[in-house]
Parts: sequence; C-alpha cells; structure tokens
Amino acid sequence: MTAKQTRRNFLLTSAAVTGGIMVTSALPQNASNTVTPTVIMPERILGRTEVKVPIFGLGGAGQTPLSWEGKQSDAEAIIRKALEVGIRYFDTAASYGPSEDYLGKVLPPHRSKIFLASKTDQRDRDGAWRELERSLKRLNTDYLDLWQLHHVSFPEELDTIFSPSGAIKALEEAITQKLVRFTGITGHRDPEVIVEGLRRYPFHTTLIPVNAADKHHPRPFIPVVLPVAKAKNVGVVAMKVPAYGRLFKPDGLTGMEQAMGYTLSQPGVHCCVIAAETVAQLESNVKVACAFRPLPEKELAAIAQLTASIWEDSTFFRSWS
Repeated sequence: MTAKQTRRNFLLTSAAVTGGIMVTSALPQNASNTVTPTVIMPERILGRTEVKVPIFGLGGAGQTPLSWEGKQSDAEAIIRKALEVGIRYFDTAASYGPSEDYLGKVLPPHRSKIFLASKTDQRDRDGAWRELERSLKRLNTDYLDLWQLHHVSFPEELDTIFSPSGAIKALEEAITQKLVRFTGITGHRDPEVIVEGLRRYPFHTTLIPVNAADKHHPRPFIPVVLPVAKAKNVGVVAMKVPAYGRLFKPDGLTGMEQAMGYTLSQPGVHCCVIAAETVAQLESNVKVACAFRPLPEKELAAIAQLTASIWEDSTFFRSWS
C-alpha cells in the first residue's frame, strides 16, 4: 500500500467513525434516506464542472450561527431547513470557526445529494494539506466537491501558491487522490489578482463579490473577472450579495429581490451563496431565489444607481486580506 493510499484510507476511516458518533438529523426523509425538498429552485450548470447547482446556496460565514461558537442548535436548525427547502450548495471554510463542525453534524446522511465546498487560506502545500485533512474530519465526509484557495488578495500570494512547494500542489494531489472533485480560487479585494490566478491555472470555479455597488468601485469585479471566467468556462459563484445588509440602508436597495436579482442577472454568474442569521431569513431568501427571473438592463441600471451614495460603506470588505 502506498503512502497516498494510506492517507486516503485514514481519512475515509476517520470520517466514517466520527460521522457515526456525531451525525444527527430530524429532517423528513424518503426511503432512500434523502431529504425531499418542499420547493424547486432554478438551477444552472456550474461552468466546466458540468454539475447543475441551484442558483442559491447557504454560506457558512458572516455574522450568523454557523460561524459562532456555542450556537450549535441554531446552526443545525438553519442547515436542516436549508436541506428541506431545496438548497444543495453548502459553502464553508477551515477558518469559519465551528462552521465545518456544525455542517458535519447534519449533512452526512444527504452527502450524495449536495454540493459541498470548503476553503484553505494556507499558501504552502503542507499547510493546505493539513487543513484539508481537518476539513474532511470536521465535515464527516471522505471528499469535497470543491476545495478553494481562500481570499487570495495580493500578487505575491500567487507566487507562493504556484511555487514548487505551494498550495497548488496540495490541490493537485487532492484531485489525484479523489479527495476533491474540483478546485477554485476566491477573493474579495483585488479583481486583477483573481484574473491572474485564472490565467495561471485551470481552476474550475471562482468565488467573488458580485453586487449592485460593484460598478461604483474604482476596481470593479464584474467587468474585470466575469469576461475572463466566461472565456475559460469557469464557474462563477457570487458572494457579498447584500454586503452584510449594508445595501439595504436608507436610499439604498429595497430588499433581497433587488440584491439577488441584480447579482444573478449578471452574465456569467452561475449561483450565489448567502449566509442566514435565522431560519426565517433563510426561508425568505429561498423564496426570492425561487421567484427569480433575469432582470432587464434598464432595471439593473436603476438598481445600481440606488447604491451610488452608499457604495463605499457597502464595499468595506474590499480592504480585507
């Protein structure tokens, strides 16, 4: 048995043992032990992954129970409701506090029906590999559908990632060992860095901020990243859709219909991930996603104009690294 086979067998065994102890689910299930969604959400093919995903997924970060310590009950309620209402895309990261642990307590019985994405913010091969092993154990799974390089912000990070001992080696090994199906790059600071990452490597996806305030920023993501992603058939997952609710300030957007409508109407965006503070908020967001229809250019322009006086506050995350 090779070292690679040994590592994979270890991860498989660890996930199975941990899952047997910790997995709980009170969701209504059919005979095949899978959730029967109560609503149907529009779907799109996620770029060259060729996987069809709902246009709306659950984010595992933000100021929500999924990333707060001591909120397991609230977090599990949100995750169960997400499954119940038809969400199949779940986004988390190694650095999102207890998020992976919470998801790992609910999702395993439904693993074959969901698209599970996590991330690493390590830039070297060994550090990234350690985080992958931890993510798999915490999520109680033997593979990730998508593993992403988290918040890549500066050109020098790309140089480290693509060096002989860089994190890209861990992504490639994980693909080879079937611990990961697809790879991605994420970032919310500099669109040019994301574009350079897409040019250097055939990532399957990118996770970037796409919202109605983007066009007012001097370095917008939409016109810079989306054309490159489209040319390379990269799946685009949108984040920061309501900008943590800051787009809903007075004189801003009127609600999630405008925020999500604007994002999902951008050519080349396949889906979006948004966190939820409560079950009720999640249900409301799902209703918006289920009712989504692409908006005409005139309406998109009007929505963007509503953010003209609040765009700086609404793009605060651009300074994060």
